[in-house]
Amino acid sequence: MKKTVMIMIFLHFLLSGAGDAAGHISFQIEMPDWKDVNQILPKYSKFTVLDIETGKKFKVQRRAGSHHADVQPLTVRDTSIMKDIYGGRWSWKRRAIIVIHKDRWIAASMHGMPHGAGALKNNFPGHFCIHFYGSTTHRTNSMDLSHMLMTLKAAGKLNDYLAKANPYDVIYAYFTAIKQQDEKIVSKISLQKVNWQPILPLIENVAISRMEYLPAEDLAEEISLDIPVEVEWFNKTGKHVFNGELHVIRFSPQDGWKVDSLHFLKENNLK
Repeated sequence: MKKTVMIMIFLHFLLSGAGDAAGHISFQIEMPDWKDVNQILPKYSKFTVLDIETGKKFKVQRRAGSHHADVQPLTVRDTSIMKDIYGGRWSWKRRAIIVIHKDRWIAASMHGMPHGAGALKNNFPGHFCIHFYGSTTHRTNSMDLSHMLMTLKAAGKLNDYLAKANPYDVIYAYFTAIKQQDEKIVSKISLQKVNWQPILPLIENVAISRMEYLPAEDLAEEISLDIPVEVEWFNKTGKHVFNGELHVIRFSPQDGWKVDSLHFLKENNLK
């Protein structure tokens, strides 16, 4: 069923020649490890970036990067399309993407902020980063959670991850989705159906500064937990701190955890 849905979504791009060899495109979206992608897409290779949410695509070239791919839009037109994807403003926000190279469709994540050096005549002041499963930032040896969630989203594996994640990882994913202003991911984790469109733009940044953990053996049969947390979030008026309990619930020990959004939003005067 999932593959059929993806075929329907990408059929338009196949017919419009999104791939390098339209007659040989595979609709199987892969999520290979970074060490393999590093060989598939070597330095100076060119490929297409397809944004999951908007369906817009543009071409890039990998110029550098050892922990992830440092890339640049190929042309001025490609830069314009990329900026349009970000609503006309460059941003560090992560987005789920598909990298299309020859007959390979690879799940990935990008941010949209020019930084560092650039070499192409493309009206893009620097380069930006594309992360794949297993790639890391320059400063850490672990995956960036925001990029990981977007890569899983692009690969169609996000539901599986959330269904198996412990309540603490679900909470981290919840606030990461809010930080990235990704309505679809936060909706998957929220216990209640919430209209996130007017809420997410109000939160410019958010981070968990403290969270208390229960022993792992105490979680096995629990279906409801009140987890003490300290959450710092920012809006136009400045810094705000939520210091209290976050309610997480699941309907059986086999189900995934959900976050009580209404409790958190009301406590912070966001709803």
